[in-house]
Amino acid sequence: VQLQASGGGLVQAGGSLRLSCAASGRTFSSYAMGWFRQAPGKEREFVASISWSGAITYYADSMKGRFTISRDNAKNTVYLQMNSLKPEDTAVYYCAVATRPNLYDYWGQGTLVTVSS
Repeated sequence: VQLQASGGGLVQAGGSLRLSCAASGRTFSSYAMGWFRQAPGKEREFVASISWSGAITYYADSMKGRFTISRDNAKNTVYLQMNSLKPEDTAVYYCAVATRPNLYDYWGQGTLVTVSS
């Protein structure tokens, strides 16, 4: 089972990026998926999550209105569209799968997002 996150990079403040997380080795269309991030020297924090159908989404307060999580179950992929990026959004972003409610037990390797001021 692998989760491959991609799409990170260097962007100026106010810019946008779209992260992707492709799952392989198992079909995750029945499970919720989420994005987390960890900034240098800080603990990992929740960013957003999406239900198996895509009908229900949750966001951390600081991401509401700027980030959008979506998924394509046919491609076994979850996305995170990030707009109006701020320097404080700089972090390694991880995708994860919750095979049980609120239990994320499969994790990707992370993709680095750097937002310059």
